[in-house]
Amino acid sequence: MNASFRAALLCLAATLATPAPAHVHPAGNAVALPALPPSVAAGPRVALDTSQGRILIELYPDKAPATVANFLSYVRDGHYNGTIFHRVLADFLVQGGDYTADLQPKPERAPVRNEANNGLSNLRGTLSAARKRSERDSARSQFFINTVDNRQLDYRGEQPPAMTGYCVFGRVVEGMDVVDKIRAVATGKRGPFGGDVPLTPVLVERASLVDAAK
Repeated sequence: MNASFRAALLCLAATLATPAPAHVHPAGNAVALPALPPSVAAGPRVALDTSQGRILIELYPDKAPATVANFLSYVRDGHYNGTIFHRVLADFLVQGGDYTADLQPKPERAPVRNEANNGLSNLRGTLSAARKRSERDSARSQFFINTVDNRQLDYRGEQPPAMTGYCVFGRVVEGMDVVDKIRAVATGKRGPFGGDVPLTPVLVERASLVDAAK
């Protein structure tokens, strides 16, 4: 491995370990969400009824078919009901999809392949599949909503796994104000996690499939 390539990898690792979002929107500030490419076809919609309000998400199966199918299977099975947002970083993302209010994980299915190389970017308001940074194809039930533009999480290449990015497979179309409420909650260390867990649990009371926009 030559010196310049090694330096580039070290720079990328530092960027992913300590994200530096391109655009930071203060919590509670009503900022228009960025437009998606015109090639994206609107797909099914899922409502997340949370203890902070409703978040309506539009999914994009044409761009991430396996990831969307995986997410919908968890929705239909009621997996997300009673889970929490267990990771909240105000100027980065809010993450949930697996843990109950007492921080117990729910059973998950086998992981799906990473579809991050689909032309979609981790912009504010987009929904992405969470995974292990060291394993490309490790996404299961967990997801996150980008609270700011996080282009450093986009696909950058096939190797190493950290460069393969995080798959965007949907977008908040209503309720970004609710996401901003969640990003503003007080966090701290709880259970096995670090200091990013809401001190008062933010609950997903129910996740349900709703009619897509006509």
